[in-house]
Amino acid sequence: MKYDIVIIGSGPGGHVAAFKAAKKGKKVAVVERAELGGVCLNWGCIPTKAMLKSAQVYHYMESAAAYGIDFEGTVRPSLDKIVARSRGVADQMNKGIAFSFKKLGIDVVEGHGKIVAKGVVEVTKADGSVEQVEADHIILATGSRPREIPIMPVDGKRILSSREALTLEQLPESMIIVGSGAIGCEFAWVYAALGVKVTIVEYLPAMLPVADEEVSRTLERSFRKMKATVLTGTAVKAVRVLEDGCEVDVEGKKGADTLKADVVLSAVGVKSNIENLGLEELGVVVERDKIVVDDLYRTSVEGIYAIGDITAGPALAHVASAEATVCVEAICGEEPHKVDYSTIPSCVYTTPEVAMVGLTEKQAVEQGYEVKVGKYQFMASGKATAAGDRDGFVKLVYDAKSEKLLGAHIIGGSVTEMLGEPTLAKQLGITARQIASTVHSHPTMYEGLLEATEEIL
Repeated sequence: MKYDIVIIGSGPGGHVAAFKAAKKGKKVAVVERAELGGVCLNWGCIPTKAMLKSAQVYHYMESAAAYGIDFEGTVRPSLDKIVARSRGVADQMNKGIAFSFKKLGIDVVEGHGKIVAKGVVEVTKADGSVEQVEADHIILATGSRPREIPIMPVDGKRILSSREALTLEQLPESMIIVGSGAIGCEFAWVYAALGVKVTIVEYLPAMLPVADEEVSRTLERSFRKMKATVLTGTAVKAVRVLEDGCEVDVEGKKGADTLKADVVLSAVGVKSNIENLGLEELGVVVERDKIVVDDLYRTSVEGIYAIGDITAGPALAHVASAEATVCVEAICGEEPHKVDYSTIPSCVYTTPEVAMVGLTEKQAVEQGYEVKVGKYQFMASGKATAAGDRDGFVKLVYDAKSEKLLGAHIIGGSVTEMLGEPTLAKQLGITARQIASTVHSHPTMYEGLLEATEEIL
């Protein structure tokens, strides 16, 4: 069949592109070889958050006495039910995508899509049969998968990727997590909260390396309070699978050591899904595992576009969705508001949560800014005190000359819901005085934004 737009991949980039195009009157088809909604919805963001919520509820129940709640009996996690709930949440969202596709008249072609000629996508189905679809415009939105490294090959039993970590049949007694980015941190918190002895190994000097240094230190302290072991500045040299677990040779600040655990979770980043798409045959330029695109997501070949994790931007779901909107608007002849990569919010859903946007204090100074830094500790917050979670702070980095916000770095309870205001402030160039003159409701966590801003004034 002939379409206006064919999209390969239905994750947060692909399905948003399909929705936008269909609503603009375009005839759209989506090629998907796995589940609708992609990795984020089925094996990433959504089921992970469901597991985090279950772990948080268990954590609350263990702490019930601190809230004045008495009960008799033993509280224990049921991993099979936690996993079942997580899978149910993902399944519910998957069905929502399918319903929206049907409602908007978007055709779904199941199978692996490969561009074989200009405007032609060949789809190989599970039974080996082949179908071709044609389109004036083809958008690649094939996403990424967990990266594997040679010394730590994932076997799904002793050495796990994030996918296996979502579907364990029983709780291990101990787990070593290699990598402390968002994925590593979130799984570390889930399993530590459920009673697993967790050891986090991070090659770089700080946990959650992309975060502000003070945020990283605070998050590390929170893991230590949960009796998790955090080894920063530590390299993994070898991983051996034994009958009863794994041995991991590491080398860090205190020299070489061998760690032992029931399982090892590899959380060392992601790999772009760019294989067998026809890129080389068509001459689509690829550099360092990423498809090269311009600011409207056009590749080096006319009529072919790429968005999301397969391009050089941050590998975040909301970035893929934003790129999808710009790409479709450009295809439709509009003048889109291009993605501002300096204002991309980022969240980590541990307890405490981490929310950040813009430059860290260190980055701002390195870029030549004279900065003013305002901080507010949540131990002074009535809302945080009432919630029983006073750890964390708001840290705002302002340009001393213009008083415009350069970055916001927040750690605390439910602070990912606070990120909208500083993201918008940075996007629009709002000044500290404008934020300070805006009334913030009380009692809320986001009052901290006002308090931190007033500090620099």
